Amino acid sequence: MESRFKTDLSKFNNDWYKKGGGSVKRISWYIINALFFNSAFPIISFKRFLLRLFGAKIGKNVIIKPYVNIKYPWHLRIGNQVWIGERVWIDNLGLVVLHDNTCVSQGAMLLCGNHHYKKVAFDLIVGNITIEEGAWIGAQCVVCPGVKVGSHAVLTVNSVATNRLEPWGIYQGNPAVKIKERVIKG
Repeated sequence: MESRFKTDLSKFNNDWYKKGGGSVKRISWYIINALFFNSAFPIISFKRFLLRLFGAKIGKNVIIKPYVNIKYPWHLRIGNQVWIGERVWIDNLGLVVLHDNTCVSQGAMLLCGNHHYKKVAFDLIVGNITIEEGAWIGAQCVVCPGVKVGSHAVLTVNSVATNRLEPWGIYQGNPAVKIKERVIKG
């Protein structure tokens, strides 16, 4: 009979991971996030101000809808004319970059963290996420750690991006696969 190891969460140790900001900053952000982002608070310009105050780089005309959850604003870079829909979760243990004219639709999750399921200690894995210019992440989609979404690519509703999405491709499914090319008409 094959000998198997078992997951032992008592061995989990992510001391190597540097969250940034210090504990006072993280606790302050947790409160601000709960009050002004992961709530029905409607004043978008104030949300942009708060993100900048906590270290995010935010471009012009960024729209942030209600009930958005952002883990660490100091790991967030947002370009111009970006839309972030209701109930988006940006779990940015790593850097998340949203380039100009990108849209992250309702309920989407940008997940920079995962766990190494083959390791006894269930080690933390962190990867950055980049959404390039003009890309659209559809409602209820998941973008996994280390994924780069190419310029003007589309991830259709309820799909999961586990690998790079090439520019101008339309992707669907779990895991997402390219189904056709995106064509934009004037």
